[in-house]
Amino acid sequence: MAGGNFMHRVISYVVNELVVNGLANSPAFQRFAVRTSRKIEDISNIAEKRRKELAEQMKDFSKNIESFKNQR
Repeated sequence: MAGGNFMHRVISYVVNELVVNGLANSPAFQRFAVRTSRKIEDISNIAEKRRKELAEQMKDFSKNIESFKNQR
């Protein structure tokens, strides 16, 4: 059984090396990685902006609620 485990690890290592080296040297994959990274960064920036807007809206909402309570 140990021989099968060893062979599995060797094959897994060889395949992993071929795939990693193949992708690392592929201009198409590099373009894909750069585009994906930029998109994720853009989405993160949009999410941060939206979070700030919502926080500001919640602050205004709580001020309005307090103002309404004080008027009663």
